[in-house]
Amino acid sequence: MIPVIFQDLGNMPYQAAWDYQEQLLKQKVEQKSKRFAPATTDEEMQEEAPITHHLLLVEHPPVYTLGKSGKMEHVLISEEERQDKGIEFFKINRGGDITFHGPQQIVGYPILDLEQFYTDIGKYLRNLEEVIILTLAEYGLKGDRSPGETGVWLDPGDITRARKICAMGIRCSRWITMHGFAFNVNTDLDYFGHIVPCGIENKAVTSLEKELGYAVPFEEVKEKVKKNFERIFNVQLQ
Repeated sequence: MIPVIFQDLGNMPYQAAWDYQEQLLKQKVEQKSKRFAPATTDEEMQEEAPITHHLLLVEHPPVYTLGKSGKMEHVLISEEERQDKGIEFFKINRGGDITFHGPQQIVGYPILDLEQFYTDIGKYLRNLEEVIILTLAEYGLKGDRSPGETGVWLDPGDITRARKICAMGIRCSRWITMHGFAFNVNTDLDYFGHIVPCGIENKAVTSLEKELGYAVPFEEVKEKVKKNFERIFNVQLQ
């Protein structure tokens, strides 16, 4: 199994977590670039180390993030209202539209070199979805995919009941990933009422708490996500 360095970053402001991801991504890209440069000494050839992989889990204070293809009209409140509510806002470099991150939401940032797994972004996203689908199944819920819409849903085939429980958006550079998924556990869903989540009109957002009718132990859900990540990606978290 491939080793992956796991870090629980706790509750961290969005900018700090983004900066950390960028730092890790830059390190990996530079490391890969050196591999393609001809070694000039025997010492350089011996020093070549394998690229490490990371999984970061984090909670953020309330924040809206708008992806590269996102539209500002999907933010439904004014900047003044947003600031009054204590919600930060960032335009960021992942795919997708707008989403919310906040307390009691598991945000996962895998920093993986897909060349050591498979060079297939679609497969990578489907595997991220499968991690959450397996986790939901442990609570008796049937998570599913919605054709053409990345993420994990409940009842996606019923337009009157379809609701999203996990949003996803990534960036990939030299086959190294960053950004990832946002899984609503005991998340305050009122925050989603001020945006058009993921730019998808007329579809609801839900949480594990809303579906089950009770608050779920947050650390328990994290452990299940970690276990299912190891299973689906055939890795060992360290």
